[in-house]
Amino acid sequence: MTRWLGALLWLACLFVGSAGAQPYPTRPITIVVTSAAGGLTDVMARIVGQRLGEAWGQQVVIENRGGAGHSIGAGAVAKAPPDGYTLMATEAGTFVTNPNLYGRGKLPYDAEKDFAPVIGLVRLNVTLLAHPSLPVRNVGELIELAKQKPGTISYGTAGIGTTPHMSMVLLENMAGIKLVPVHYRGAAPALNDLIGGHINLISMAPTIALPQYRAGQIKMLAVGGARRLPQLAEVPTVAESGLPGYEYASWFGLFAPAGTPPEIVTKINAEVQRVFADPAFGERFLTPQVLEPMVSSPEEFADYVKSDTQKWGKVISDAKLRID
Repeated sequence: MTRWLGALLWLACLFVGSAGAQPYPTRPITIVVTSAAGGLTDVMARIVGQRLGEAWGQQVVIENRGGAGHSIGAGAVAKAPPDGYTLMATEAGTFVTNPNLYGRGKLPYDAEKDFAPVIGLVRLNVTLLAHPSLPVRNVGELIELAKQKPGTISYGTAGIGTTPHMSMVLLENMAGIKLVPVHYRGAAPALNDLIGGHINLISMAPTIALPQYRAGQIKMLAVGGARRLPQLAEVPTVAESGLPGYEYASWFGLFAPAGTPPEIVTKINAEVQRVFADPAFGERFLTPQVLEPMVSSPEEFADYVKSDTQKWGKVISDAKLRID
């Protein structure tokens, strides 16, 4: 009798142990998007979140917590339990720009210590756009004109530290020229002013500017990536049209709070990689939006973030940019 009781107790313990180690996930997951609804980060999070939910049979909730240059959402995720049920979808500025622009202790998160990189999502190559009245046909001619007339050529940004700003700061630093920044509250109003001839240049993602470019309302001088875009094969890179070595691309990625178990990070990474491996996903979403996939292992993504942060730390320091 004692032997049977012992066996029953062993089986009971085995059952309880198995029930307590249910595979992740067992409940809804929240992806915090550090920007407002409707932007690329939000769209990416919703598409990927839907695929994850379908694969795992769990609801994936998208929570937009934009504001303060992505700091509000990042600060919230930094304090979330590291259990895999709160993730963050954000863009490069959260890690490579903000920590270098703001003084130590000014952000509600520590970019180096508070997060576990899960996977990169997409890379977005910028394009250098000009009003037709600007008498240049390529980057080489732009640099020459800027040196002849320093401080007279203007460019629009979506705010200090944003992609349209930093991509032009890099161009100025590498070319040894001085342009005039005009800061807007978003890329759309800056593009409108470019079309209207109120500013001379803007560096931004090509997607929303393609109709105006095709209609001849603006000129596309170059793309900022390492190679030409298949959708814009006629447009040279900045590097090949007058500024060798130049490369600028913003990126978007998925992060978890620091301390999230490695096996959970690995599982999320593997599932997102499966999403991007689907040819239909690329055809329906990536190609029309002129997006380049950048999925890799968590370790490779972490190395990429670190390298990009160091690069922009130097650019921002050389440009003496600071927000206190």
